[in-house]
Amino acid sequence: MSLRDTLSPILSRFPMVERPGWHVHFKTKLGWTLGILILYFALGNVPLFGLAPESLDLFGRWRAIFAGERFSLTALGIMPIVDASIVLQLLVGAGIVKLDLSNSDDQKFYQNIQKLLVVLFAIFMSLVYVMGFYKPDMGIATKLGVSLQVVSLLLFIQVFIGGMLIYFMDEVVAKWGIGSGVSLFIIAGVSQQVITGLINWVPDQSGLPVGVIPRWVMLLWPGSPLHVEAYEILEGGVTFLFQHHLIQLISTLVVFFIVVYLESTRLEIPLAHSLARGARGKFPIKLLYASVLPMILVRALQMSIQGFGRALALHGITVFGTYDEWGNPIGGVMYYLSPIYGPWDWFPTLMSVPHAGWQVALRLGIDVSFMVIGGAIFALFWINTTGMGARDVARQIYRSGLQIPGHRRNPATIERLMEGYIPRIAIMGGAFLGALCVLANMFGTLGQASGTGLLLAVSIAYNLYEEVASEQMMEMYPAIRRFFGGGE
Repeated sequence: MSLRDTLSPILSRFPMVERPGWHVHFKTKLGWTLGILILYFALGNVPLFGLAPESLDLFGRWRAIFAGERFSLTALGIMPIVDASIVLQLLVGAGIVKLDLSNSDDQKFYQNIQKLLVVLFAIFMSLVYVMGFYKPDMGIATKLGVSLQVVSLLLFIQVFIGGMLIYFMDEVVAKWGIGSGVSLFIIAGVSQQVITGLINWVPDQSGLPVGVIPRWVMLLWPGSPLHVEAYEILEGGVTFLFQHHLIQLISTLVVFFIVVYLESTRLEIPLAHSLARGARGKFPIKLLYASVLPMILVRALQMSIQGFGRALALHGITVFGTYDEWGNPIGGVMYYLSPIYGPWDWFPTLMSVPHAGWQVALRLGIDVSFMVIGGAIFALFWINTTGMGARDVARQIYRSGLQIPGHRRNPATIERLMEGYIPRIAIMGGAFLGALCVLANMFGTLGQASGTGLLLAVSIAYNLYEEVASEQMMEMYPAIRRFFGGGE
């Protein structure tokens, strides 16, 4: 008996959200999606019981990308799901695990293995949190009459349960709602950060509001106690604009319009029906064919490397790098492997810990190389493991009774033609997005949403808009739904 035959009966008993056996109406899907979103925000406001105030957040500046709220039941965010996807994509893409994802049995086994990996990663990351970052509260332990180890165990259970709730909520949205839970949680977290960075009037340490709009109103208002004159702004120059988030606002707007433009840029392959003469169509291949989600996988890999370095440093092992009190790398290999998070990491007058120009340039070069090469590789893996590769597209076109005008109608011919476009466009889009992520991080974004987070949010919102429009069309025209296999 093979390992697959041994695991399948066990994995099939794992709790899962059943896929509906009937057509779910658009209003019902919208209701499930909004309900899960409300539940997600509610869980993010439930603090972990027994957590000491001096605890640290593992994700730190990555929080907007991986969703969830620190020190809450959603502390793990989508990280276990992302890590499981990374491992499976690498194994399947490299041919170590041989699966044909166009086969229903292989797809089912793939999903079952993913469930197991999500559980394992949730356990592992919960242990990392409790052992290195989340400290038990001595006062709670004293009141309960238990040891600190018992409080740490309670923290582990809470973090793990929260991570699994995120996984099941993702399944509910994917099967009963619109889009996916991962995408929904990302756009919710990033949107919250951007809105906070735009209109939040709560003052920071400087006494000025956090939000860029009320901040500049106070800076320019003549009667304001913190009013500045035009010559002071000119004297401050770029440093002043960075410090008061104006460049971050411009950067956010520029990234928004660039992503919208890229999402609408596509190459259209002409198609004709083999039986209905005159029936024409087009197969669009977007420049962002692999979407922006592979960027999560690249950033997750970087975060895992940094998490490893931070965990070692907390235990006194600084051979790989040293960190400041906020968990930011300031020396060693981990400094050079750390991404550029914002202008404070490279702009000389803003850097809290000065570094030589060559050190900053080396760190920036490694970050760009990591994102460009990683984005291209993960984009290619993504399309090959999600049924978007040339072979899967060729089969889909062939089964639909379509063909490319001027070419013989058979799957091999269509696949050969698609091989000339799909992988190259996916690699190009992934590499371009990687470079754009680094560029957006360099100039900063509103609310510290990060360039990657902003790219993800804009792309997800654009795709969600298209999916909602498609759902509404199928709701209005049942014949179209039946044509695409949507049922009654």
